[in-house]
Amino acid sequence: MPNLKDIKSRIQSVENTKKITRAMKMVAAAKVKRAESTVKAGRPFSDELIKAFRKLLGAVGDYSGDGLDTKLPIENYPELLKKREVKMAGILVITSNKGLAGAYNANIVRNVLKQVQEYKEQGIESKLFVVGQKGILSLKRKITELKTEIVQTYTKVANEISAAGAEAIAEDLAENFVSGNIDSIDIFTTRFKNMMSYSAEKWELLPINIEADREEAEGLEPVMIFEPNEQSILQKLVPLYITNTIYQALLEAQASELASRMTAMTAASNNAEEMIRTLTIDYNKARQWAITQEILEVVSGADALKG
Repeated sequence: MPNLKDIKSRIQSVENTKKITRAMKMVAAAKVKRAESTVKAGRPFSDELIKAFRKLLGAVGDYSGDGLDTKLPIENYPELLKKREVKMAGILVITSNKGLAGAYNANIVRNVLKQVQEYKEQGIESKLFVVGQKGILSLKRKITELKTEIVQTYTKVANEISAAGAEAIAEDLAENFVSGNIDSIDIFTTRFKNMMSYSAEKWELLPINIEADREEAEGLEPVMIFEPNEQSILQKLVPLYITNTIYQALLEAQASELASRMTAMTAASNNAEEMIRTLTIDYNKARQWAITQEILEVVSGADALKG
Protein backbone atom coordinates (compact mmCIF):
# COMPACT_ATOMS: atom_id res chain seq x y z
CA MET A 1 0.00 0.00 0.00
CA PRO A 2 1.19 3.59 -0.66
CA ASN A 3 2.74 5.54 2.19
CA LEU A 4 0.18 7.73 4.03
CA LYS A 5 2.62 10.60 4.31
CA ASP A 6 3.36 10.54 0.57
CA ILE A 7 -0.34 10.54 -0.35
CA LYS A 8 -1.09 13.40 2.05
CA SER A 9 1.82 15.39 0.65
CA ARG A 10 0.58 14.85 -2.90
CA ILE A 11 -2.96 15.92 -1.96
CA GLN A 12 -1.57 19.14 -0.47
CA SER A 13 0.50 19.75 -3.61
CA VAL A 14 -2.54 19.31 -5.89
CA GLU A 15 -4.62 21.59 -3.66
CA ASN A 16 -1.96 24.31 -3.95
CA THR A 17 -1.94 23.92 -7.74
CA LYS A 18 -5.74 24.12 -7.79
CA LYS A 19 -5.62 27.45 -5.91
CA ILE A 20 -3.28 28.82 -8.57
CA THR A 21 -5.37 27.58 -11.53
CA ARG A 22 -8.58 28.91 -9.97
CA ALA A 23 -6.97 32.31 -9.39
CA MET A 24 -5.72 32.40 -13.01
CA LYS A 25 -9.18 31.40 -14.23
CA MET A 26 -10.79 34.26 -12.29
CA VAL A 27 -8.24 36.78 -13.57
CA ALA A 28 -8.70 35.61 -17.17
CA ALA A 29 -12.50 35.70 -16.80
CA ALA A 30 -12.37 39.30 -15.55
CA LYS A 31 -10.02 40.38 -18.34
CA VAL A 32 -11.81 38.55 -21.14
CA LYS A 33 -15.04 40.43 -20.42
CA ARG A 34 -13.25 43.75 -20.93
CA ALA A 35 -11.46 42.41 -24.01
CA GLU A 36 -14.76 41.14 -25.44
CA SER A 37 -16.33 44.57 -25.00
CA THR A 38 -13.37 46.24 -26.72
CA VAL A 39 -13.42 43.80 -29.64
CA LYS A 40 -17.16 44.11 -30.22
CA ALA A 41 -16.97 47.89 -29.96
CA GLY A 42 -14.22 48.02 -32.60
CA ARG A 43 -15.77 45.66 -35.14
CA PRO A 44 -18.45 48.03 -36.58
CA PHE A 45 -15.88 50.76 -37.26
CA SER A 46 -13.40 48.27 -38.73
CA ASP A 47 -16.03 46.66 -40.99
CA GLU A 48 -17.37 50.00 -42.25
CA LEU A 49 -13.85 51.32 -42.81
CA ILE A 50 -13.01 48.32 -44.99
CA LYS A 51 -16.25 48.71 -46.99
CA ALA A 52 -15.72 52.43 -47.52
CA PHE A 53 -12.06 51.94 -48.36
CA ARG A 54 -12.71 49.24 -50.96
CA LYS A 55 -15.58 51.25 -52.49
CA LEU A 56 -13.30 54.27 -52.70
CA LEU A 57 -10.54 52.27 -54.38
CA GLY A 58 -13.07 50.91 -56.83
CA ALA A 59 -14.08 54.44 -57.78
CA VAL A 60 -10.52 55.72 -58.20
CA GLY A 61 -9.18 55.13 -61.66
CA ASP A 62 -5.46 55.80 -61.35
CA TYR A 63 -3.09 55.43 -58.39
CA SER A 64 -0.50 57.74 -59.89
CA GLY A 65 1.89 59.16 -57.35
CA ASP A 66 3.09 62.03 -59.53
CA GLY A 67 3.99 64.96 -57.29
CA LEU A 68 3.19 62.96 -54.16
CA ASP A 69 5.05 64.19 -51.08
CA THR A 70 5.60 61.38 -48.56
CA LYS A 71 7.61 61.40 -45.34
CA LEU A 72 6.96 57.77 -44.39
CA PRO A 73 6.65 54.60 -46.51
CA ILE A 74 3.15 53.99 -45.13
CA GLU A 75 2.05 57.25 -46.82
CA ASN A 76 3.28 56.03 -50.22
CA TYR A 77 -0.10 54.61 -51.22
CA PRO A 78 0.72 54.04 -54.95
CA GLU A 79 3.40 51.51 -53.96
CA LEU A 80 1.27 49.97 -51.21
CA LEU A 81 -1.64 49.48 -53.60
CA LYS A 82 0.51 48.18 -56.44
CA LYS A 83 -0.17 44.54 -57.25
CA ARG A 84 2.98 42.71 -58.26
CA GLU A 85 4.24 39.17 -58.65
CA VAL A 86 4.70 37.62 -55.21
CA LYS A 87 8.21 36.28 -54.77
CA MET A 88 8.62 37.09 -51.07
CA ALA A 89 5.59 36.89 -48.78
CA GLY A 90 5.44 38.86 -45.54
CA ILE A 91 3.59 37.16 -42.68
CA LEU A 92 2.53 38.93 -39.48
CA VAL A 93 2.10 36.32 -36.74
CA ILE A 94 0.15 37.33 -33.63
CA THR A 95 0.71 35.18 -30.53
CA SER A 96 0.95 35.87 -26.78
CA ASN A 97 3.76 36.51 -24.33
CA LYS A 98 2.34 34.10 -21.76
CA GLY A 99 1.53 30.41 -21.89
CA LEU A 100 -1.02 28.30 -20.00
CA ALA A 101 -3.60 29.14 -22.67
CA GLY A 102 -4.30 25.67 -23.99
CA ALA A 103 -3.57 25.17 -27.69
CA TYR A 104 -3.95 28.87 -28.52
CA ASN A 105 -0.35 29.60 -29.57
CA ALA A 106 0.25 26.12 -30.99
CA ASN A 107 -2.69 26.49 -33.40
CA ILE A 108 -1.37 29.77 -34.80
CA VAL A 109 2.20 28.52 -35.15
CA ARG A 110 1.01 25.34 -36.88
CA ASN A 111 -1.02 27.37 -39.41
CA VAL A 112 1.93 29.66 -40.09
CA LEU A 113 4.32 26.75 -40.70
CA LYS A 114 1.76 25.16 -43.01
CA GLN A 115 1.46 28.41 -44.98
CA VAL A 116 5.23 28.83 -45.21
CA GLN A 117 5.51 25.28 -46.57
CA GLU A 118 2.73 25.92 -49.10
CA TYR A 119 4.43 29.10 -50.27
CA LYS A 120 7.73 27.25 -50.61
CA GLU A 121 6.08 24.62 -52.81
CA GLN A 122 4.85 27.49 -55.03
CA GLY A 123 8.37 28.93 -55.26
CA ILE A 124 7.59 31.78 -52.85
CA GLU A 125 9.85 32.59 -49.89
CA SER A 126 8.55 34.01 -46.62
CA LYS A 127 9.61 36.61 -44.07
CA LEU A 128 8.01 36.66 -40.63
CA PHE A 129 7.05 39.52 -38.33
CA VAL A 130 6.16 37.95 -34.98
CA VAL A 131 4.15 39.40 -32.09
CA GLY A 132 4.44 37.60 -28.75
CA GLN A 133 7.23 35.73 -26.96
CA LYS A 134 5.57 32.32 -27.37
CA GLY A 135 5.41 32.66 -31.13
CA ILE A 136 8.98 33.93 -31.30
CA LEU A 137 10.38 30.97 -29.33
CA SER A 138 8.31 28.35 -31.18
CA LEU A 139 9.05 29.67 -34.66
CA LYS A 140 12.78 30.13 -34.01
CA ARG A 141 12.99 26.42 -33.22
CA LYS A 142 10.95 25.29 -36.21
CA ILE A 143 11.74 27.58 -39.14
CA THR A 144 15.42 26.65 -39.45
CA GLU A 145 14.67 23.68 -41.70
CA LEU A 146 12.32 25.84 -43.80
CA LYS A 147 15.02 28.51 -44.19
CA THR A 148 12.63 31.30 -43.29
CA GLU A 149 13.73 34.57 -41.71
CA ILE A 150 12.16 36.36 -38.75
CA VAL A 151 12.60 40.00 -39.74
CA GLN A 152 11.11 41.74 -36.70
CA THR A 153 9.73 40.74 -33.31
CA TYR A 154 7.31 42.55 -30.99
CA THR A 155 6.80 41.66 -27.32
CA LYS A 156 5.63 44.86 -25.61
CA VAL A 157 2.57 45.24 -27.83
CA ALA A 158 1.44 41.73 -26.84
CA ASN A 159 1.20 42.84 -23.20
CA GLU A 160 -0.70 46.05 -23.83
CA ILE A 161 -2.64 46.42 -27.08
CA SER A 162 -2.66 50.01 -28.31
CA ALA A 163 -3.16 51.99 -31.50
CA ALA A 164 0.45 53.20 -31.19
CA GLY A 165 1.71 49.62 -31.13
CA ALA A 166 -0.37 48.74 -34.19
CA GLU A 167 0.95 51.84 -35.96
CA ALA A 168 4.56 50.82 -35.28
CA ILE A 169 3.94 47.37 -36.77
CA ALA A 170 2.14 48.91 -39.76
CA GLU A 171 5.08 51.23 -40.45
CA ASP A 172 7.54 48.32 -40.37
CA LEU A 173 5.42 46.26 -42.75
CA ALA A 174 4.87 49.23 -45.09
CA GLU A 175 8.59 50.00 -45.16
CA ASN A 176 9.41 46.42 -46.16
CA PHE A 177 6.62 46.38 -48.76
CA VAL A 178 7.55 49.70 -50.38
CA SER A 179 11.25 48.83 -50.44
CA GLY A 180 10.48 45.54 -52.21
CA ASN A 181 11.62 43.25 -49.39
CA ILE A 182 8.17 41.65 -49.41
CA ASP A 183 5.46 41.51 -52.09
CA SER A 184 2.42 40.64 -49.95
CA ILE A 185 1.30 40.80 -46.32
CA ASP A 186 -0.78 38.14 -44.55
CA ILE A 187 -1.89 38.30 -40.92
CA PHE A 188 -2.24 35.12 -38.88
CA THR A 189 -4.43 35.82 -35.89
CA THR A 190 -7.55 34.48 -34.17
CA ARG A 191 -11.13 35.72 -34.33
CA PHE A 192 -12.90 35.85 -30.99
CA LYS A 193 -16.34 34.19 -31.02
CA ASN A 194 -17.39 33.91 -27.40
CA MET A 195 -16.05 33.00 -23.97
CA MET A 196 -15.68 29.39 -24.98
CA SER A 197 -14.41 29.50 -28.56
CA TYR A 198 -12.30 31.29 -31.17
CA SER A 199 -11.01 30.44 -34.64
CA ALA A 200 -7.50 30.74 -36.08
CA GLU A 201 -7.64 32.82 -39.27
CA LYS A 202 -5.52 34.22 -42.08
CA TRP A 203 -6.23 37.81 -43.15
CA GLU A 204 -4.89 39.05 -46.49
CA LEU A 205 -3.80 42.65 -45.94
CA LEU A 206 -1.82 43.49 -49.08
CA PRO A 207 -2.14 43.47 -52.05
CA ILE A 208 -5.81 44.46 -52.17
CA ASN A 209 -8.01 42.75 -54.74
CA ILE A 210 -10.44 45.44 -55.82
CA GLU A 211 -11.42 44.36 -59.33
CA ALA A 212 -14.94 43.41 -58.21
CA ASP A 213 -15.27 46.67 -56.27
CA ARG A 214 -14.15 48.65 -59.31
CA GLU A 215 -16.68 46.95 -61.59
CA GLU A 216 -19.41 47.67 -59.04
CA ALA A 217 -18.29 51.29 -58.65
CA GLU A 218 -18.42 51.91 -62.42
CA GLY A 219 -22.20 51.50 -62.30
CA LEU A 220 -22.71 53.80 -59.33
CA GLU A 221 -24.36 57.20 -59.72
CA PRO A 222 -23.48 59.84 -58.88
CA VAL A 223 -19.73 59.53 -59.39
CA MET A 224 -17.64 60.08 -56.25
CA ILE A 225 -16.24 63.57 -55.85
CA PHE A 226 -12.98 63.87 -53.91
CA GLU A 227 -12.13 66.96 -51.84
CA PRO A 228 -9.51 68.32 -51.82
CA ASN A 229 -8.28 65.56 -54.17
CA GLU A 230 -7.84 61.79 -54.53
CA GLN A 231 -4.19 61.89 -53.43
CA SER A 232 -4.88 63.60 -50.12
CA ILE A 233 -7.70 61.21 -49.24
CA LEU A 234 -5.84 58.03 -50.19
CA GLN A 235 -2.69 59.22 -48.43
CA LYS A 236 -4.70 59.37 -45.18
CA LEU A 237 -7.02 56.43 -45.75
CA VAL A 238 -4.48 53.77 -46.78
CA PRO A 239 -2.40 54.11 -43.57
CA LEU A 240 -5.64 54.15 -41.55
CA TYR A 241 -6.83 50.96 -43.26
CA ILE A 242 -3.55 49.10 -42.66
CA THR A 243 -3.13 50.28 -39.07
CA ASN A 244 -6.74 49.65 -38.09
CA THR A 245 -6.70 46.14 -39.59
CA ILE A 246 -3.60 45.28 -37.54
CA TYR A 247 -5.10 46.88 -34.43
CA GLN A 248 -8.31 44.86 -34.80
CA ALA A 249 -6.29 41.68 -35.34
CA LEU A 250 -4.41 42.37 -32.09
CA LEU A 251 -7.66 42.95 -30.18
CA GLU A 252 -9.21 39.76 -31.55
CA ALA A 253 -6.07 37.82 -30.61
CA GLN A 254 -6.00 39.23 -27.08
CA ALA A 255 -9.63 38.31 -26.41
CA SER A 256 -9.11 34.83 -27.88
CA GLU A 257 -6.00 34.27 -25.76
CA LEU A 258 -7.82 35.20 -22.55
CA ALA A 259 -10.81 33.03 -23.46
CA SER A 260 -8.47 30.12 -24.19
CA ARG A 261 -6.64 30.64 -20.89
CA MET A 262 -9.90 30.79 -18.95
CA THR A 263 -11.05 27.53 -20.55
CA ALA A 264 -7.68 25.86 -19.92
CA MET A 265 -7.60 26.94 -16.28
CA THR A 266 -11.19 25.78 -15.79
CA ALA A 267 -10.24 22.34 -17.10
CA ALA A 268 -7.10 22.30 -14.95
CA SER A 269 -9.11 23.20 -11.82
CA ASN A 270 -11.66 20.48 -12.57
CA ASN A 271 -8.89 17.95 -13.13
CA ALA A 272 -7.27 18.97 -9.84
CA GLU A 273 -10.57 18.42 -7.99
CA GLU A 274 -10.93 14.96 -9.54
CA MET A 275 -7.34 14.12 -8.66
CA ILE A 276 -7.86 15.25 -5.05
CA ARG A 277 -10.99 13.10 -4.84
CA THR A 278 -9.11 10.05 -6.13
CA LEU A 279 -6.14 10.65 -3.84
CA THR A 280 -8.44 11.13 -0.85
CA ILE A 281 -10.01 7.72 -1.55
CA ASP A 282 -6.53 6.21 -1.81
CA TYR A 283 -5.56 7.90 1.45
CA ASN A 284 -8.61 6.56 3.27
CA LYS A 285 -7.98 3.07 1.94
CA ALA A 286 -4.35 3.20 3.01
CA ARG A 287 -5.31 4.53 6.44
CA GLN A 288 -7.94 1.81 6.86
CA TRP A 289 -5.42 -0.83 5.82
CA ALA A 290 -2.89 0.54 8.35
CA ILE A 291 -5.48 0.48 11.17
CA THR A 292 -6.56 -3.07 10.23
CA GLN A 293 -2.91 -4.14 10.18
CA GLU A 294 -2.38 -2.71 13.67
CA ILE A 295 -5.49 -4.50 15.00
CA LEU A 296 -4.30 -7.78 13.54
CA GLU A 297 -0.92 -7.31 15.15
CA VAL A 298 -2.54 -6.62 18.55
CA VAL A 299 -4.83 -9.65 18.26
CA SER A 300 -1.93 -11.84 17.17
CA GLY A 301 0.13 -10.63 20.08
CA ALA A 302 -2.71 -11.33 22.55
CA ASP A 303 -3.18 -14.85 21.17
CA ALA A 304 0.52 -15.47 21.50
CA LEU A 305 0.49 -14.45 25.18
CA LYS A 306 -2.46 -16.74 25.90
CA GLY A 307 -0.64 -19.62 24.29
